[in-house]
Amino acid sequence: MAEGGSFQKFRSNYIDVINSPLFPFGYGLSYTTFDYSDLKLDKSSIKAGQSIQASVTLSNTGKYDGEEVVQLYIKDVVGSITRPVKELKGFKKVFLKAGESTTVNFTVSEEELKFYNNDLKFVAEPGDFILYIGKNSQDLLESKFQLK
Repeated sequence: MAEGGSFQKFRSNYIDVINSPLFPFGYGLSYTTFDYSDLKLDKSSIKAGQSIQASVTLSNTGKYDGEEVVQLYIKDVVGSITRPVKELKGFKKVFLKAGESTTVNFTVSEEELKFYNNDLKFVAEPGDFILYIGKNSQDLLESKFQLK
């Protein structure tokens, strides 16, 4: 029970049970396994109107051919308003034969960094960002960049 003895929704009411989802966002099952490696950004910073190229190596490490949804998330480290922990900004479905590897590329422009501020203006604020690529919202590779 919560403080004061009242029941609260969306909160674990047991001290020995974690309060997290059973599966992370974007979780999926497959008959094969995939490995993510070698996350690279072509620049460490961009200016207004520019874009950054992100790439990751995806390998089918299992015994069967399969498809994987590669997901791109971005975190604005500090904003003028509270920002989400991670925002899904792109995804690509990739088919790989058993033992095959490929490079998956994403382009992140200033548009993907914009949000509505307190004045309801759609803006991208300068600052630090973390770019994540992976198979779901929890199992991710990360790299940092700046918008100047």
